[in-house]
Amino acid sequence: MFDDLDHRLETAGFSRQEYSELLIRLLDYGVICRDESQIEQQLYDRYLRLEGQVQDYLELIGVQIQHDRRFNFVRLFPPGAEVPGLDDSGEGPFNQGFRVRLNQQEVALVLVLRSLYDRALREGQVDDNGCVLASLENITISLRNLLKRSLPDNVTERKHLFKRLRQLRLIQLSQDDALDSGDFWVRIRPMIMSYVSDDVLGALLEGTELPDTAEPSVAADNNPEINDGDENDQHPDRITVTDPTASVFAQD
Repeated sequence: MFDDLDHRLETAGFSRQEYSELLIRLLDYGVICRDESQIEQQLYDRYLRLEGQVQDYLELIGVQIQHDRRFNFVRLFPPGAEVPGLDDSGEGPFNQGFRVRLNQQEVALVLVLRSLYDRALREGQVDDNGCVLASLENITISLRNLLKRSLPDNVTERKHLFKRLRQLRLIQLSQDDALDSGDFWVRIRPMIMSYVSDDVLGALLEGTELPDTAEPSVAADNNPEINDGDENDQHPDRITVTDPTASVFAQD
């Protein structure tokens, strides 16, 4: 088996170490976005050339892959996850032993960002990378109108909240130090579409009460094998191969 793998890797122009590095990154972070950093650009381009080899490995452990070629990102989901946009989702339970939960503030913000993305998508206000700009004011108003919630008053808590979603690669931040002012914007990534299903969004917009236990699951933090060079992102809580819409919002 290893001889065949080494031959395929050599044909593609990569070593087993480079292949392992790519797999570790995917399983550790659960997502690679080409426009996130130079490291992720290199790894995404490597994935394009090693896609078959990566799929062969992940299929052995039942992990599903969502590859969006238009917006250049790859996300992993666990066995049994019902993933919006993937028709071949697996079946059966998934052991949640190495996942942790988002808190209610994070869940609320994810839901509101999904609603803002959907509205911008319908209005054609999406950039070439599939991202949507949202101001702090719009986010605050949407939180209040849709969920009767507000952002934390403490600026440090707000920064942590938005940084958390950046670590999940759901948003991009240009200047998080502007959170204490009115001039704060985030770019909502298109992968928010697969993070919150249309059914959940519909329930939110219709005012249907969501379960109190609704908390998207992410993996526990482990030491990353690859460092982006961002000292504030060396130890993020990574998504592991999880579908929060299935494991949290869908009824068993």
